Amino acid sequence: MPRRSLVPAAAIASAGLLLTGCVPEAGGEAVVVETADAPPGDAIALPAASVDDAVTGALAQLSDLIADDLAETGVPGLAVAVVHGGEIVYAEGFGVKTAGEGDPIDPETVFQIASVSKSLSATAVSAAIGQGALTWETPVSDLLPGFALSDPYVTEHATVGDFFSHRTGLDTGAGDDLEDLGYGREYILDHLDMLPLDAFRSSYHYSNYGITVGAEAAAAAVGEPWEDVTESLVYEPLGMTRTSSRYEDFLAEDDRATIHAFVDGRFQPLFDRDPDAQAPAGGVSSNVIDLAAWMNAVLAGGEHGGEQVFDAAALTAATTGEMISGHPPEATWRTSMYGFGFNVDTTVGGRTGIAHSGGFVLGAATNFRLIPSLDLGIVTLTNGGPYGLPEAVNAQFLDLVQYGDLTRDWITDYRAAVASLTAPVGDLVDEQAPSAPDAPRDLADYEGIYENAYFGPLTVSERDGRLVVAMGADDGYVLELRHWDGDAFAFVPTGENAPEGSLSSATFVQDAGDVTGVTLQFFDTQGLGTWSR
Repeated sequence: MPRRSLVPAAAIASAGLLLTGCVPEAGGEAVVVETADAPPGDAIALPAASVDDAVTGALAQLSDLIADDLAETGVPGLAVAVVHGGEIVYAEGFGVKTAGEGDPIDPETVFQIASVSKSLSATAVSAAIGQGALTWETPVSDLLPGFALSDPYVTEHATVGDFFSHRTGLDTGAGDDLEDLGYGREYILDHLDMLPLDAFRSSYHYSNYGITVGAEAAAAAVGEPWEDVTESLVYEPLGMTRTSSRYEDFLAEDDRATIHAFVDGRFQPLFDRDPDAQAPAGGVSSNVIDLAAWMNAVLAGGEHGGEQVFDAAALTAATTGEMISGHPPEATWRTSMYGFGFNVDTTVGGRTGIAHSGGFVLGAATNFRLIPSLDLGIVTLTNGGPYGLPEAVNAQFLDLVQYGDLTRDWITDYRAAVASLTAPVGDLVDEQAPSAPDAPRDLADYEGIYENAYFGPLTVSERDGRLVVAMGADDGYVLELRHWDGDAFAFVPTGENAPEGSLSSATFVQDAGDVTGVTLQFFDTQGLGTWSR
């Protein structure tokens, strides 16, 4: 049942609201309104006679909708689970684990769930809060005394909740570039103090490593590694035996889905994605059966099997709005909110929705959505990169439950909404190479080691008449430079943050005729992309 706040009857009267079952429309017909204890809990009634009837009717159409969605998008496969009234009322797999092979997906198939991990992490913190280890208001500096951001005030005052609600001022993508270079969690968190900050607590910037900082602080409060915290406080109590925050556990699963990136117009199994560095934000693997148990616990206010697994007050704080995550472009639009690790919004019918999406450009897309007033939840896990499919499946099902029919073409709309995630990046995208470029220097003049305090050293060497760059952890990130014009070269960046078609420049810096540095534009979004020697 939804949490309801009591307000004085005088306040209700002053708002001009009548607690009747119907509100007349301009045309004279009535819209049935389900009234709660106070107006903020009111919602448009379902068209079906009961919630159970509405869910049953929607479930009867769900499998056919999914089959059509898979055919339209070309995603290799997915799994879906629906919970209602504390039970799993639907759990099915569709398609195959790997494109071109026949092994089918089933409800037990394990997927990488990407940023849906953030919501699981928030429930782990809620459980730790229930044990008295910390609160959402605990300053991270109390728990991680060696951690710092670029602003001393923010370093001292930013709380666990600030990091979990993306309001510390860290920019979207902060630290993601270091992960692409193969660096681990410790290195990345140690270098966040070099990044500029936006306004503290009044700016919203979605941040994987912001969430990771908050989770590491909670782990310090509990006194265990984060991966053990989630195991002991979430997965074990809920019986989530196929869920882990470690990539090696995902690889050990026999029944697991392969990730597929959208390349050359189709989904292909080209990459692996090890998200251990940001495990609290995107590193969980699970299946829809386990996630159904978790959704039921969230809908039950943190209870499972008669035990209070997550602190109820901490969970309520996490699943209600803390920050505006999407400012409406006009007054007629509803506002999107973010709690602590959960998206929070209002449906067309006036019901609170709780959700999160996840996506790896390298080949995964996921979404869950809860409607607490209906005691209803759905989760969809796919093995194709961001294409809007899991969000569309869940929206279609919830349309059928709440309104009796689909309200719009969700596949088309969500595909457009996520298109920017897979758009090529880099300053040379769509640029034509000069037809008569200036010649480069002798390639030996560019060779050498260049230093950068944020990204670490970079080595330029000549191989078979071309320049090659080696950088990152153990020099494992390798780029080939193709001459562009004069001291400028082009390279194709790789990794999670470099969708197909990305192309960037590497421009060597000279002083008094000598090469003294190189700027890689792809890595210069924060002004830190110049290496010097």
